[in-house]
Amino acid sequence: MAFVAYAIALPFIYMLSILPFRVLYLLSDAFYVVIYHALGYRKKTALENLRKSFPDKSLEELHKIRKAFYHYLCDLFLETFKTLTITKRSMLKHCSMDVQAQQLFDDLAKKDERIIIVMGHYGNWEWAGNTFSLCCKHQLYVIYHPLKNKYYNRLLVNMRTRFGTKLIPMHETFREMVKNRGELNATAFIADQSPKPEAAYWMEFLQQDTPVFMGTEKLAQKMKYPIVYVTVKKLRRGYYTLKAELLTTPPYGNNIGAITEAHTRKLESDIREQEETWLWTHRRWKHKRPVNVSTTPL
Repeated sequence: MAFVAYAIALPFIYMLSILPFRVLYLLSDAFYVVIYHALGYRKKTALENLRKSFPDKSLEELHKIRKAFYHYLCDLFLETFKTLTITKRSMLKHCSMDVQAQQLFDDLAKKDERIIIVMGHYGNWEWAGNTFSLCCKHQLYVIYHPLKNKYYNRLLVNMRTRFGTKLIPMHETFREMVKNRGELNATAFIADQSPKPEAAYWMEFLQQDTPVFMGTEKLAQKMKYPIVYVTVKKLRRGYYTLKAELLTTPPYGNNIGAITEAHTRKLESDIREQEETWLWTHRRWKHKRPVNVSTTPL
């Protein structure tokens, strides 16, 4: 049954991917009406997340951000499918590499530095991997959660690997990093997902008590790799640029949580700068801190 549904959907997905951008965004506007006005997809969740994150903003301001976010979300959905057929030239036109970011990655490559990249669900993170792989000398590995549906997982892998990016299932991360340490590579983590509360590092993020994954920090300490923070800024509709800065370098001290705090604060700053391009429908604060857990994970 799963295969039948996938087989029916696949031609429509490819049809979407070959549409010109102008037509794609007209379709996105139609999707917005359906998702926001007709279905009301997670509107309450998005508003509640915004209200708690920006307590000083008026309800009118929050509604404005929420509407802008849903326009962005519909665009992101269709832009992701566009990855199936987009050309290299068009990819780099719509998601460029900032000059300073390019220089940073070139310098790290000249030094033969393996690196860890950390980022959030901000801007078009799907396109960021394509742009990096097309512009940089490092072999990019992206940590991901395989989908339960093997057919859609295969489609996801095809989209993310078209331009040379490779994927690593989350449970194989450390083993694969050790195996690949002989090559010049970059391993990318999207670090703003919701970990199990008892194993998380707890900190204030967007005015709220928040559990944060410590995988980036722990692996950087084990592998002794520099960490680069990457953000994908939206310039205008359909156009983004990838920015990067060196967050920290080894040797790392024993200050538990320092790296985790650093990249989470960077993401928080980015979100405040462009509120509508973060994933507000995600139930980021569904967990509460266990009574026996402070800021330091167990």
